[in-house]
Amino acid sequence: MSHVDVVSDILSAALKAYPESDFVQSLSHQYLVRGSLSKRQLEGLYKKAERIKGLPPNKLATLEAIILKRPKKYKSSLPVSEPLFKKDEASIKMIEEILAKYPQHKRVLFFQAKCMNNEDLSPTETTELAKFHKLLIK
Repeated sequence: MSHVDVVSDILSAALKAYPESDFVQSLSHQYLVRGSLSKRQLEGLYKKAERIKGLPPNKLATLEAIILKRPKKYKSSLPVSEPLFKKDEASIKMIEEILAKYPQHKRVLFFQAKCMNNEDLSPTETTELAKFHKLLIK
């Protein structure tokens, strides 16, 4: 069973047709070194090979099939950046209401400092703040 290397055949035909082409020489060298070409390189080779007279159309069709079989790379857009810290508006509102009536309340001042430093209040602290709000404001 013999192995037919269409890319190699097309490269050798392209080297004969365009002996001075740096592009074809570069593709040939890369193919010999790496054993394959990228999809874009194959597309460039296909464009060159289309202009070669006497090249069998079945070799061009095979090269086109090889190109179509290769995966297409897409560049995805950057994800929307979200802030690292989301402020808990309800807690901030409760803190402001309590401090409006009791500006020296030490525990609520501590909660305010945490919120100003972009630190999350723990669930226990949130319930404690709600309890203060219920007792002092309502």
